Amino acid sequence: MLSFFGKYKFFGLTLLALSAIIVYLFYNALQPPIKLPVYQPSMVNPELVDSSVQFKKKYHAVADFSLVNQNGETVTEKDYENKIYIADFFFTTCPTICPIMTQNMADIQERLVNDDEVLLLSHSVTPEIDSVAQLKKYAMEKGVNDTKWNLVTGDKKQIYELARKSYMVVKTDGDGGPFDMIHTENFVLVDKKRQVRGYYDGTKTEDMDKLMEDLAVLKASYKE
Repeated sequence: MLSFFGKYKFFGLTLLALSAIIVYLFYNALQPPIKLPVYQPSMVNPELVDSSVQFKKKYHAVADFSLVNQNGETVTEKDYENKIYIADFFFTTCPTICPIMTQNMADIQERLVNDDEVLLLSHSVTPEIDSVAQLKKYAMEKGVNDTKWNLVTGDKKQIYELARKSYMVVKTDGDGGPFDMIHTENFVLVDKKRQVRGYYDGTKTEDMDKLMEDLAVLKASYKE
């Protein structure tokens, strides 16, 4: 009896291994694919959405824009065409959350430096202070890769409207006037159709890990 089992031991182990692989493959095949939500204004906390778009339930996308980056170059939505990108709002003189956010964005830049499918976009919320020269100085201090990451300044009303109506990240009302000031820790994941696919706290390491996980899911969806 022992000689019989010894003779077929290898065959049995091989069969067991193959069975385990087959069960694993069937299990994965039956699992629904992971998909990220497409955020519409009606899905987001109403406090974060401008009232003019608050009840919109479909077809929401980031609006066209024209701003200026750290090199004095005009940056528009065309520069992000057919790209996934991560957006945020900051200002160079911010002493609180912005340094943490910028460092986290720099870490993301490093992780994605060779990934041509993903870009970064940071909007200044104090464009009257953050001139092109100021942004360039800040970019050099923070190790910004000009081919990967745009720090943009420009018309304040346009930037604030983008934050409130397009990216839906601001809890305060305002018109982008001289006394209007926004401050948000949100990083926003945007897909190739300029649709919002995720929100993350730019000051938290665990949220940055979640962002990278979601980015992988989004990238994989374009290969299906």
